Amino acid sequence: MSSPGAAASVVPAESIRLGDSVPRRDYGLLRALGLWILRRLHWRVEGEFPDQPRLVVAIAPHSSGWDFVIGAAFLYALGLRVAFIGKHTLFRWPLGGFMRWLGGIPVNRAQPENFAETMAAEFGRRGRMWLVITPEGTRREGAQFKSGFYRIARAAAVPILPVYFNYRRRVIGFLPLLEADAADITAAVADVRELLHRHGARRCSGVRNQ
Repeated sequence: MSSPGAAASVVPAESIRLGDSVPRRDYGLLRALGLWILRRLHWRVEGEFPDQPRLVVAIAPHSSGWDFVIGAAFLYALGLRVAFIGKHTLFRWPLGGFMRWLGGIPVNRAQPENFAETMAAEFGRRGRMWLVITPEGTRREGAQFKSGFYRIARAAAVPILPVYFNYRRRVIGFLPLLEADAADITAAVADVRELLHRHGARRCSGVRNQ
């Protein structure tokens, strides 16, 4: 690619250069593994990769356990550091340290009050953070598209990066950034869902990753 943070057409992951503002980490040998997986499965990237220090990444459709494999390979290949929300019980010994190394933020789902404000405070404590959320939460088709990602972005005053998986074309796609400033949150979330499902394609039994 000609400049950091830019993407043209559909390109291999190794063509992307992270901008100076993007949170990153050195995954060591995992970078080579990530590149190998993406090449082996023939997955590429399309859209513009933003040079932003803080944002909420909304990923859909969420249709397969392969989402995690491909997504992790992409992070390793680029050296991109992200954060994600996990059930607080997963952060106890012996997995706690590993979950935090991965970027996990423990949340007690039995205490949902002020959740968006709590995550906004987490953004405030960090100079750089890309918080990844799957609004569908489950791989079941027709799952409810939850509004938490939008409410967090709104409370933290950070943009939303819509990202889709398209299994038919084998691409991870990045759509233009969205501001979380709509008066009607329900309508805005529905628009994001429609946008992601229009560009993405779910994995089905007839799609193979090889």
